[in-house]
Amino acid sequence: MTQSPDILCIGSVLWDVIGRAASHMRVGSDVPGRITRIPGGVAMNIAMTLRRFGMTPALLTAIGRDAEGDELMAEATRMGLITQTVYRSDDLPTDVYMAIEGANGLVAAIADAHSLEAAGNKILRPLEDGTLGQVDAPYDGIVALDGNLTEDLLAQIAASPLFARADLRVAPASPGKAERLLAVMHHKATTLYVNLEEAGLLCQTRFDDAQSAVHALCTRGARRVLVTNGGETAAEGTLGDVITETPPSVMVTRVTGAGDTFMAAHIASEAQGMDRAAALSRALNAAATYVSGETPL
Repeated sequence: MTQSPDILCIGSVLWDVIGRAASHMRVGSDVPGRITRIPGGVAMNIAMTLRRFGMTPALLTAIGRDAEGDELMAEATRMGLITQTVYRSDDLPTDVYMAIEGANGLVAAIADAHSLEAAGNKILRPLEDGTLGQVDAPYDGIVALDGNLTEDLLAQIAASPLFARADLRVAPASPGKAERLLAVMHHKATTLYVNLEEAGLLCQTRFDDAQSAVHALCTRGARRVLVTNGGETAAEGTLGDVITETPPSVMVTRVTGAGDTFMAAHIASEAQGMDRAAALSRALNAAATYVSGETPL
């Protein structure tokens, strides 16, 4: 590599195909709108935002050696992301995510991350072959990890000496995959980034507020947790030490990627030396700016 990364983004890197309509939608709706295709996936969304905040992320993921994969690699390189660490598969297609959003928010989404799941621990090779680290000299920086990885691979990561010194920042890919994070939640250096629904799934209950969710997850063994709740108060903390803040009120024009933007902005803020309150505030403002349709900087 010609560049040294200051953070690793491990997980899904794919194409986002998103249809957006200005009207409220329900099952069976057929309305005019716009359809876009942009680079996406949790790891990619985090990496792109980190790059805008001045960090240099390396991607650890699986991308096919197909036309879609070549185009995605070229886009990632153009943005200044380190792609030499990507596992390129000869027989697995490039993954894709498809979503429909209306004025009432996310209507439906399907994440096809089968290639990432099939690649398994092959995506971690740069952490053991000396490129980024090895067993007797593991990577000791920040790692952003997403829940599109299989539960088995997340469990391997939690127990692996390759991650013994890493600062793990972990987020589910969606509420449907939130329970996968149980496999890595107890790692000694894990920080969880979840929304209120995902926190409830991890604790098998429902919460009325983010502060209660942080307390419950820490009671269950999580070291540190951040919980967002849309436009309502968010919380960050450890057992017995929780801070809260309410995000600014904005007009919501998009939702896909908002949580990834929040997580990336928070990581970048802490990496740049901000204290807890300032980092939480900056991350909430970045996410609010994102959902309003602006570029979060």
